Amino acid sequence: MNGEETVARTQPISEARALELLQRGEITLQGQFPWSSNYTFLASVRDQDLEALAVYKPCRGERPLWDFDSGTLCRREVAAYRVSRALGWPDIPPVVLRDGPHGLGSLQIFVEADYGQHYFTLRERPDCDDAFRRVTVFDYLVNNADRKGGHVLIGNDGQVWAIDHGLTFHTQFKLRTVIWDYAGQPLPQEMVRDLRALQRQLDDPRSALVRELYDLISPAELAALSQRLDTLLRDEVYPNPRPSWRNVPYPLV
Repeated sequence: MNGEETVARTQPISEARALELLQRGEITLQGQFPWSSNYTFLASVRDQDLEALAVYKPCRGERPLWDFDSGTLCRREVAAYRVSRALGWPDIPPVVLRDGPHGLGSLQIFVEADYGQHYFTLRERPDCDDAFRRVTVFDYLVNNADRKGGHVLIGNDGQVWAIDHGLTFHTQFKLRTVIWDYAGQPLPQEMVRDLRALQRQLDDPRSALVRELYDLISPAELAALSQRLDTLLRDEVYPNPRPSWRNVPYPLV
């Protein structure tokens, strides 16, 4: 790799440029993540003089699950990202749905991070608190069934990133998360304002967000998303764990 490519690969790029790169760049597989429950690949993506690492999750590499339709996890990854962008938080690496070496799948910017750090090592850091609060509300909103401690990263840029959103948007209650620290506390009014702005988008069938989500999740799942949002705005508190429900994922990290 020449010097120009190295600089282009390591310099931060705008979110819009990252999405453009992911959507139209040439994908070259670098290897497979051996610890993933589904087929997940590290890839390089190049468009002209810009190159970045990405995580490629092909739909047909998804392990069959009894409660999620086969081949839908990659779409849910993208739907979660779209909701986060409409809401303004949490920070999720840019991700698109596109064809790749193993067929249709999600392709997401790879986050350079200290992978020895996770929620349980970061939870006492004051500079991470706001990010974790946002992740808590977001996970309830998208009905995340798999917020492990390792699914939040502290990037080399110091930013908290939320990853792995394939098990989301089910119509039935599925929330499993390790982040219950804020349960029952009042939501900050700034967060409530953001949620109300999202509600206006979801209530408009002509909004760009609704049109995008109809291509990624089912109408019933979209309706359930709106219902969970209504509940958050009615109660204005962080979600509480449910009795008689396994509220945490396994493994925890």
